[in-house]
Amino acid sequence: MAEKTHEKPTTAVPKDYIPRLKALYKAVAVEEIKKRFNLSNPWQAPRLQKIVINMGVGQGKEDVKYFDQIKEDLAQLAGQAPAVRRAKKSIAGFKIRQGQPIGLTVTLRGSRMWEFLDRMTTIALARIRDFRGLDPRAFDKQANYNLGIREHHIFPEVNLERSPRAHGMNITIVTSSKDWAQVQATLELLGLPFRKAGKK
Repeated sequence: MAEKTHEKPTTAVPKDYIPRLKALYKAVAVEEIKKRFNLSNPWQAPRLQKIVINMGVGQGKEDVKYFDQIKEDLAQLAGQAPAVRRAKKSIAGFKIRQGQPIGLTVTLRGSRMWEFLDRMTTIALARIRDFRGLDPRAFDKQANYNLGIREHHIFPEVNLERSPRAHGMNITIVTSSKDWAQVQATLELLGLPFRKAGKK
């Protein structure tokens, strides 16, 4: 089956357009981080470099229609077509053959990165059932923040009628800093709701 393509929106974006969250970062977050951590230069504040979205789609090896639908869903919520990840080698125990599609990934930079983070923060996270805030311990050794989503339906771009089966994803926020305290403070200033220490 031919892979579907996703055309870019036809509406032109003004040259002077700045995403809301990027404007907030420049106007508020940088100065606050500089003051809070006694930084001498504003360029020392963590800068968002990219957001990587990964979805493992093991069912795709048996259900091509399901794989195509999840691929379309990810393209809709990310704003760009995802790359297909294929098995590098065969694994008999998991019934996986070399070259089979097993996952999808999208790397967002620039305005698309800021717009996705804005939609996730202000709309999607609030739709998680029994949501009590993000886990502040989910930083890796490089101070990247990793967020696991169990149901991609929290994003309003996903059409529930066409895609009734919920699917999980992993979202990684990568910044220029290796200091997780500075990164967490920056993300909090951008609106990400972290849980307070001691709460589960």
